[in-house]
Parts: sequence; C-alpha cells; structure tokens
Amino acid sequence: MTITIPSTLHLLRHERWPTAAEPPAVPGFIVSSFNPLVAAVAGLCLDGRPEEPHRRTGLVLASESGDAGTAREVADAVATGRRVAPLLFFQSNPNAVLGHVAARHRLDGPIVCLGPLPGGRSIRDRALAEAELLLLDGDADEVLVVLVEQDPDSTAEDTAEALLLRGHLPGKEAP
Repeated sequence: MTITIPSTLHLLRHERWPTAAEPPAVPGFIVSSFNPLVAAVAGLCLDGRPEEPHRRTGLVLASESGDAGTAREVADAVATGRRVAPLLFFQSNPNAVLGHVAARHRLDGPIVCLGPLPGGRSIRDRALAEAELLLLDGDADEVLVVLVEQDPDSTAEDTAEALLLRGHLPGKEAP
C-alpha cells in the first residue's frame, strides 16, 4: 500500500489497527471503541522505538466522525431520561486519550485534535498539513498522526491508523 505524504515529511512508521480484533480496554474510557482505538494504534507505532534524549513528539488526532460511540450513548441517555455516566464527559474530549498516550509513551510535544470542515480538504490531508507545520515550525522533532473513524450508525467497522513522521528537506537524506 502506497502512502502519499508531503515531500517535506519522512514516514518512519505506519500502522493500522486490525479490524477483526477489538482494541484492548483503556482504564477510564467506557462504552465506545474510539479512545481504545487511538491508544492501540498509537502504541503499535510507538512501542519499541529507540530512546532519543530530548526528542519532542507531537500528537495529531484527526477524525471525520469523532467519537460516534460516546455521542450515541449520550444521546440515548438523554432521550430515555437516564443519567449520563460522568466518565462520558471526560472521554468526550479527544485530548483526554491523547494525554493518556503522551503519559504512557513519555511524549512531551504539542497535541492537536482536528475534525471535519464543511467543503474543506480531507481530514487526512489536514492532519498531514498540521504535522508538517509542527515539524517545520520546530514545535516537534517528530509527529504521530492518528486517524480514527467510527460509523455513526454502527453498520461498518471502526478504522484506525497511525503515521509516525519526521521532517526533512527535499533532496536531503531523511533521518
């Protein structure tokens, strides 16, 4: 599979979460697979990478659908008059799972979350452009881009992929 990225980026690693398997549970995250998918695919990309002192790794999470599982659960609770579980408020903020990923993998770069823009570029293109900006501006030495999609109607498989990127100038050897 060919991955198209801007010429100023170098792909270090690319991982996809296997759709046939459920991601492992993440303490503090309930009901929805969205946050466990983020943590699982990020772990596939980050586990086993060599230690580098003073490396700043940024995180970019991008999704067209957002956490559809949590949104469905909250909407159902409101519609039926049930109490909304307090953890759903916490997990509805996508920075929460990125904080978990950053703490688990000892990352200290910037965190960015992106959603769709009407009539705009694809979420993948926007995420790669954001990673490129973080690298070119010197805010990060590498960026982990995580793309997660859930079907709002629960009729299709959830998907997740992660790309670990570094910047380089065209015509120069990538690190």
